Amino acid sequence: MNEDTLKSWLAALKAGELSEEDILDKLRCLPFEDLEFAKVDHHRILRRGFPEVIYGEGKDAEQILAIAGKLHQHGGSVLITRLDEAKIKALKKDYPKARLNRKARTLIIPAEKSPAKRKMTDVRGLIIAAGTSDMPVAEEAAETLEAFGYNYDKLYDVGVAGLHRLMVHHDKIMRADAIAVVAGMEGALASVVGGLVDVPVIAVPTSVGYGANFGGISALLGMLTGCAGGVAVVNIDSGFAAGYMIATILRNLEKRISNSTVRNNAK
Repeated sequence: MNEDTLKSWLAALKAGELSEEDILDKLRCLPFEDLEFAKVDHHRILRRGFPEVIYGEGKDAEQILAIAGKLHQHGGSVLITRLDEAKIKALKKDYPKARLNRKARTLIIPAEKSPAKRKMTDVRGLIIAAGTSDMPVAEEAAETLEAFGYNYDKLYDVGVAGLHRLMVHHDKIMRADAIAVVAGMEGALASVVGGLVDVPVIAVPTSVGYGANFGGISALLGMLTGCAGGVAVVNIDSGFAAGYMIATILRNLEKRISNSTVRNNAK
């Protein structure tokens, strides 16, 4: 469910291809559909710009399949996060064409119809991972951007233990419109990147590290107390939150570009 879908229904109503009862029938599941164990939020894409995402942990495969099926029926792609192998197997059986990323533990069920194209060449995110061990979290962020249809680049294993590995990618860093920095240990890379760029930086602490890392607490505190401005911090291991935030930033930037183009063309 999105604005384009609603406009197509209204156009079909005006053309006599759909009746008022047809429209009412389509709208009955808005704003949500009650499955008893879940209330599927079909209205979210109209409010937030992005559809509901299914968090896989704590749900069994049958519940995930039921929720995914209802979301998929409404025409959009479906992102499911934090999956284990048993749930992946069940989903792939019903959706063999789904995009699976085992490292990220995500699966994207593509829309039945061609998805809305958001991939503008001049709006771009960047996912940076300090170490190879941080890749699962970084991949979750990347798959979130993939599901929402935005362009992004990735830079992996470019942490502070060897900053020359980061700086050789200066051009790629400078062309990004929003950046996620994923790092464990002491989380220092977020401040380094924040000190280089003039765009929003989303810092993602990971649970990667030895004992005194405290499961990501040291990286979290390091990022929260970093000296670079323009850096915001999400929860430990929350690649999804970072990807969602970057998508929100890119979406609003995209809208400004579109509105500016319309105004200029109208002159």
